[in-house]
Amino acid sequence: MILLALSAAHVIIVVVALLLLFGGKKIPELMSGIGKGMKDFKKAIKDDDEPSADPPKEVPRAENKKEPMKE
Repeated sequence: MILLALSAAHVIIVVVALLLLFGGKKIPELMSGIGKGMKDFKKAIKDDDEPSADPPKEVPRAENKKEPMKE
């Protein structure tokens, strides 16, 4: 059975692999981008939960006109 627990050795291996793949200068830029994305996502969710100040406008309904059937 596979255990999905991460030990300190696993974390170190992942960090070293990331350093080798992206380099030391690219990682802060990547983390910054991820942080901004999460911040925007949380803001969007928070904005959707708040009720809007303006009540929704009523759209006038079109009259139901029956068109004659074409043969």
